[in-house]
Order: sequence, then structure tokens, then C-alpha cells
Amino acid sequence: MSLITPLALLAAAIVGPAIVAMYLLKLRREERTVSSTFLWQRMVRDVEANAPWQKLRRNLLLMLQLLLMLLLVFALARPYLAAQGISGRNLIIIIDHSASMGATDEPPTRLHAAKERAYQLIDQLPDGGRATVIAAGGRMEVPAAATSDRRELRRAVEQIQLSNGGGSDLSQALTLAAALAAREEDSEVAIISDGNVTLPTNLRVPARVSYFPVGRATENLAISAIALQPATTSQTLFVQVTNYGQASATRRLDLYLDGAIFNAYNLTLEAGREQSLIVDLPLQVEVVEARLEGSDAMPADDRAFAVSPATEAVTVRLVTDGNRFLETGLSLLPGLNVVTVPAATSTFTETVAQVPVTILDGAVPAELPPGNLLFINPLRSTGYFSVTGTIEFPQIRPASGEDPVLRNVSLSDVSVLKAARIVPGNWGRVVVNSDAGPLLVVGEREGRRLAVLAFDLHESDLPLQIAFPLLLSNLMTFLAPGSGTEAAQLTPGQPLSRQLDATITEVRVTRPDGRTISSRSGEVQIQAGQAIYADTDALGIYTVEELAGDSVVGRHRYAVNLFAPGESRIATQRDLTIPQTSGASSTLSRERDSRQEFWRLVALIALIVLLAEWLVYQRNGLAYLRERWRQRGGEPRSPARP
Repeated sequence: MSLITPLALLAAAIVGPAIVAMYLLKLRREERTVSSTFLWQRMVRDVEANAPWQKLRRNLLLMLQLLLMLLLVFALARPYLAAQGISGRNLIIIIDHSASMGATDEPPTRLHAAKERAYQLIDQLPDGGRATVIAAGGRMEVPAAATSDRRELRRAVEQIQLSNGGGSDLSQALTLAAALAAREEDSEVAIISDGNVTLPTNLRVPARVSYFPVGRATENLAISAIALQPATTSQTLFVQVTNYGQASATRRLDLYLDGAIFNAYNLTLEAGREQSLIVDLPLQVEVVEARLEGSDAMPADDRAFAVSPATEAVTVRLVTDGNRFLETGLSLLPGLNVVTVPAATSTFTETVAQVPVTILDGAVPAELPPGNLLFINPLRSTGYFSVTGTIEFPQIRPASGEDPVLRNVSLSDVSVLKAARIVPGNWGRVVVNSDAGPLLVVGEREGRRLAVLAFDLHESDLPLQIAFPLLLSNLMTFLAPGSGTEAAQLTPGQPLSRQLDATITEVRVTRPDGRTISSRSGEVQIQAGQAIYADTDALGIYTVEELAGDSVVGRHRYAVNLFAPGESRIATQRDLTIPQTSGASSTLSRERDSRQEFWRLVALIALIVLLAEWLVYQRNGLAYLRERWRQRGGEPRSPARP
């Protein structure tokens, strides 16, 4: 234990003797009732005993007042204990609320334990200190900014909810924290997470960064993939289970078809290994659920869903002068009806409902066709991006983070001869980057999904790699949800989008929890010929119904599964490497990093002593009042008059 203002103890040396002196100088006379004034002669004889300095007698009031004085002086000295925590006056708390924080090894969840740690850090704020709360992992949120109100900070922490989508990328949160810390002296950044995060590579935080790890478990099995592929007379189900732990494990996998149990399989997986099942199912099966029985610390990835692809084919317009690679790759994807038109075509009369997706291979018409667009080797700029030149022999590297467009895709062996140098707008996110500019950008603008591949397929060896059909399938899944090998599979948080016919008057979405919402309430948006529903963070089956008047004319299902290796690897990292301007890179918080003050508790005890001292001083009066109360309550009532 130490004191922040030890000089306050000098007050005890000044106030204490003054209190004792008052008792030494105090003239003490007792009030007595006498029967005769003759007795006053004895009372006058004690005048000599009333000398200014007397022998100090034992007195309860004196003891209580000295104790009160000592407690108040001790509180003014601001005692504290060394603790693990923070010491800055401007605190920036980053709380990871990604899917892995839903692990139950810290009951009830890791996120709850992270909130408790955040409350402790808020309580450690010095008087006048301020804090900012940032929720990272998935969509970044800032529920409280630069406030010293502890109640507001606690409310901000309490409202943070688990996010299944978006991964655990802390780049944006740390960039914001670095900007806030640069404006305030004595700043500190506190990260509360399990450490399974993506960190920025070119950032140096101008403040001390402390990391508070949450979580203990390391073992976890997850359903890492599921797909339902229709054939002529049956469907083929593919299920993959992965052991993300450090020890072998045995679990049972149950399959449910349209809600009814179908079969069960006993699986034994070594650490870090995966096991796959391929099962033939009847053609009429619409929904398949795979469930790992038993328990582990991460229940969110123990269930997965697959839906049968829609029976109607999605029309895809291919604008090209001839591309055998594209034509062959698209023909292998189920649920697509590919229509090829010459690159010189400049007028497109079909509606979005008729042709929802157009692929522009080396062609950029003056008037872009409606619907979602995939640009391949664009030759000139558009309203969505600019072409500023060419890149010779770009070195390919995927952008940071796990993007659904690159799921199961490896581009490490792909070589590109030449690519267009594109500058996308703020609508796009870079999926594949290079040393000189982006090579693949995807995004959404004004209800239209866009993808730009910066190089000609003939000027790369991508079509010769296994990555090509997988990348093409993922792109079509993004541009036309419900098509491709992963039919109607969405990642958590990915907006659900459907092209609508002009006759559709209402769209209803039934969520996994059974709640139904409608476009009439505004929760489902209809714009530019598309129905868009963005709140898809919950895992499970989403059913979309299209209504023309009061009649349901279309029903489609979408499955939202976790499928995030970075979240399923739940082993907690004990330290993070984040460069700081001080030269430090370790973020591990240690003892004596923080001061846990407890002067408020001492002041509370002093208040209790003060109350006790008052009660002792007023004991005679209180006894008198108590006796009067008893007498009043015990007086007999006068008899009633006849």
C-alpha cells in the first residue's frame, strides 16, 4: 500500500493535539439535584480542581473523535494498492466482441468477462480522467467517447453485444485509438480480447498499449463447411468438421433433413485435422442441419445449415468477344443461365429482374447495363472507379482479413503479366492487392453489387489454377446470392439481397428466431429493383417471401453459418505485438501498472464513525426521548363517558 498525497498526514499532527488539548482544558461539572443549599459548601471546595490542565480521563467521545480525525486524514492522503490495470488519465478501451468472445469457458461468456474487466478499468480511472469505449471485431462501434462520467461508460460497455460477422480485425479500432491518443497527453490504450485478432502492420501507437487476455479453453471442434449440390435425381451433401484444438477428440455428428433426424456419425479427429462426409439425399429435401452433439467452449460453430438451391436459374449476361475460360467456368456452376453477347453491344433492354448479373469482359459500354456488375480488365474509367494506367508484373497479395470472396482460394502461385491500375471509390473494399495497386475490388453502391478484376484472364495463369473456379464461384455467390456451389450461403452480417420483379408489392423475411419482418415496416428495404435486408448476424435459416398483393408468389431460403477459422481457434493469446512510439511492442499488463485507490471506502468508514460519535454524544437526550415514548404508549386511556 502507498499514498498519493502523503503530506496530508501532517494534518494529524496538527488536529490531533488540538482535540486532546480541548479535553484537557475542558471544565467538567456534573449537574446534580440537592435537597439543601448547605451542600454547596462542599461543591465550592473543588475550585482548585478546575485548574486549566487536568489529568486526561478515559472518554469514549475522545476516542471516537480521534478515530474520525485519523480516518479523514488517511482518506485525504489517498491510499492505493498496486494492481494490474491502467495508469493513464485518457483511457481508450477496445473490447473485442467478435464470435470467439461467445466462448463459454469464462461463464457465461468471454464477452461478459471482458465487460467485467472493462468495469474494473473504468473504476481505476483517476479523478478527472476520461475514457472512450470502442467495440471492435465486426462493425466498429463507439458507444462512449471522451467522457469522465463513469455511469455513462458502464452503460456503454453494457450495451455491447456479440457480433458473429466481420471477423476480429482490430486495424480500424487501433487506428482510431492512435488518433485519439495523439491528441491527449498521458493516454493509454487497453485491449480486452482473447487475442485471436488481426492487427495493423504499419501503425505505431503514440501511447502505452495494455492487453488484458480473456479465456482459458483451447479445445474446439467446428463444422467448417457444408454444401448441398443438386443432381438429376438426388442431391449430394458435403459436410466438413475440423478440430481446431490441440488434442484429438471424438464427437457425434447428427444430420437433420427438414427438421427430422436422418443419421448420426461418430467422428474421431486428430488435433488440427479435418474430416469430410459426402451423403446422397433425396431431391425433395429443402433444408439440412448438421449438428455436433456434446459440448465444447464454442457452441456457435457446432451447428450449420444448407438449403437446396432454387429451382429457377439465374440469368447471367456475359459481354465478351470470346473467353473460353470464363464460358467454361460459368457453365460448371449450377443454377446459372449464361447468355453471351458481343463486346460491341451498347444497348441493354432487359430489366434487372430478367438479367440480374452482367459480366463485362474487357468491355465498358457508354451506358452500363442494370443489375450487378463484374468488370474484368476494364479499359477505361466509369462512375464507380478510375483507370489511371497499367501495372507490369504485379506481385499478388491478398488483403488483410478473411473475405468471403477468397474463401478456400489460394493465390500464392498466381502470376499476372499486366493489369489495369484502378482507383476504386469509397464503395469498394480491396480483396486482392499488389505492390502497385488493387487487383480485385468488391462492394456495393446504391443497391448495386460491383466487382472489378483488374487484369485479363489471358494475361495470367489464374485460369490454370484450382483457385479460378473457386474464385469465380465466390464472385457469383456475391453478385447473385443463391447461385454457385455454395447456393444461398451468406456470412454473418452479409446483407441479404434479392432481385425483384415489378409485380412484387411486399417482401417478408422470417429470421432464425421465428420473428417475421416486412418491407412495409421499413426493416426490409426495396430499392433499385432489389430487396435488401442487412441484419443477418444471427446464425440459421432466413426465409424470404415475395408477395404480389396478398398472394405469396416466391419463397427462398438463405443459410447463415459462421465458417470462420479465426473465430473457431479459441486458444487465448497471452500477449500481442503492437509497436508503440515509446519503443515497446509487448502489450502484456503487469502488477504495479495501476493504482487501485480506496479512499472512498475510508471516507465511508469515517462517516459511520461520525454517526456513532453523534449517537454517543446525544445518548442522554435519546434515552429521555425513548422514555417519554414508552410513557406515552403505556398511559391508560380515559374511560368513555356514558
